[in-house]
Amino acid sequence: MKIKLLSVFALVLVLASSCEQKNDQAAKIQALEDKIAQLENNNTAITPVNAQTTTSADPSTLGAFGFTEEEFDFGTINEGQVIEHIFNFTNNGQSPLVISNITASCGCTSPEWTKTPVNPGEKGFVKVVFNSTAKSGAQAPTVTIQANTNPTVTRLRMKGSVTPKLVGASAPAGPLKR
Repeated sequence: MKIKLLSVFALVLVLASSCEQKNDQAAKIQALEDKIAQLENNNTAITPVNAQTTTSADPSTLGAFGFTEEEFDFGTINEGQVIEHIFNFTNNGQSPLVISNITASCGCTSPEWTKTPVNPGEKGFVKVVFNSTAKSGAQAPTVTIQANTNPTVTRLRMKGSVTPKLVGASAPAGPLKR
């Protein structure tokens, strides 16, 4: 009888502590839900300390590219040929257009461009030179222009196919025995 009484007492103790833990967890969950609801209702956004503020650029302070073409198809060429193409543009913006930098997608491509500010209505150029040495198959070299335009980055692309040289057709491969 004593054993049954002790078993019942232990069971009551376990159930009581289990209920307390559930109540404690429920209270913590409710507190977190209350905090989340409070933040949502206040509509306060937390701004990171390293965030930068941005303002939209005034269109009157920007230039605008008006390229006659942004892609040039050079067709099929033989490996080793050098292709040059000039991309002409007009500044359609309300202030002088300044190209700050132009980068090529690979070492096979080199750009030249109008270095002076291009006033509204005036013309400028971007010359792209593609060297097909050690290139074969489909090619699509690009140049990326950074300027005071919206968007600030503009890409120009050349595309075409390069036919590889036939090895041994023009000169014997390897050392010659005399």
